[in-house]
Amino acid sequence: MTSSNRVRGGSRAGRGTRRDRIAMQALAVVLALLALSPFLWLLLMSFKTNAEIFRFPPRLLFDATLANYAALWTSEFRNSFANSLVVSVVSTALSLVIGVPAAYALSRWTTRAGSTITLWILASRMAPPIAFTIPYFLVYRHLELLDTLTGLIIIYLTFNLSLVIWMMRPFYDQLPRALEEAAWIDGATMWQGFRRIILPLSGPGLAATAILCFLFAWNDFFFALILTRTEAMTAPVAVVNFMNYEGWEWGRIAAGGTMIMLPVLIFSFVVRRYLVHGLTGGALKG
Repeated sequence: MTSSNRVRGGSRAGRGTRRDRIAMQALAVVLALLALSPFLWLLLMSFKTNAEIFRFPPRLLFDATLANYAALWTSEFRNSFANSLVVSVVSTALSLVIGVPAAYALSRWTTRAGSTITLWILASRMAPPIAFTIPYFLVYRHLELLDTLTGLIIIYLTFNLSLVIWMMRPFYDQLPRALEEAAWIDGATMWQGFRRIILPLSGPGLAATAILCFLFAWNDFFFALILTRTEAMTAPVAVVNFMNYEGWEWGRIAAGGTMIMLPVLIFSFVVRRYLVHGLTGGALKG
């Protein structure tokens, strides 16, 4: 084969590679738009009046209004949004503080009892929420924890602990024990080795676990509906109040749904570098 033929063959291969890359990028954009279409439609609805929402066929170009968001923040939704933020952040932080050392301990505890305890912990997530609601409701009524942020934090902490342990234990199983042993030889205590060596290496797993715990607490509707009334009402429950006997206020519902999704999107964007690696970190060994 002459050099000119090789050059032409290489250029054709290069053009084919570019076409394939462009086709893959276009496909990724289409799939992203399909996945984001419900959120984008909800976002558009939040800037429409009720008359514009029910217009058929719907228009992509319309006179946007901020009246729905203004009405939203002059209602009880503002306090409910703050309640959701406090409960989600505090329960997530406590779950990590308690669950991460527990996952590390179970990872290094190689006896059969460690696996049994881990299975018991998982069992707390297997039962449907209604199975726990009545006992919690009766205990909370006796302890005067109904309609309190403390009560919600406790119940979210209970369920998030099992999630933290089950996600972080496989991650710690991958980390070689030689790292800790080297720190111990240098004079570090077990806690110092965990804090200075193991914990920094578990950043991706911590990020993925934190966002899943935050999502569970932030998006929860069932427990917040049963265990709160007015003082500790969360944002998902407050949105339902826009569905009343006078009619459904679709503009405010859309604005509330957009505001509920906004912190999750921001949190996901901040930890996006670690999220994928953290979710797959415990899936492979070696």
